Amino acid sequence: MKKVILGLVALSILSFTSCKEDATKKIVENNVAAAAERDANASKFPIISFDKMDHDFGEIEANAPVETEFNYTNTGDAPLVITDIKSSCGCTVPKDWSREPLAPGESGKFSVKFNGSGSNKITKTITVTANTEKGSEVVKITAFVKPAPATTK
Repeated sequence: MKKVILGLVALSILSFTSCKEDATKKIVENNVAAAAERDANASKFPIISFDKMDHDFGEIEANAPVETEFNYTNTGDAPLVITDIKSSCGCTVPKDWSREPLAPGESGKFSVKFNGSGSNKITKTITVTANTEKGSEVVKITAFVKPAPATTK
């Protein structure tokens, strides 16, 4: 029995070592070069750079809508694609951004409208989801909302 097992082990080792020679002959240099280029391009990401990371509306009247724009530039090495822009609440609405890829060096913009709800100091965040290395960026808007005047009966 020991001889049979020893024979099978020897046969297995022989078959595994003989396959190595055939595997090295199957490597095609064009495939290796294409894979190296693909891997080099995979490490290139777009970088989104904003002209401002936050905007302060200052003091505003209660329920008075205000709007601002955020400008951005693709400072990376690959096309930038913004897939979504969401705010932290329904009172802040981001709009008007391009869903088309933005080449390196090109710029774009989106607007943010705040409906003036709330009171005192408010801060709202806007999350920009894109194909950057981090996957998302956050910009902010702030304002001081004056209390609505009391109504007399």
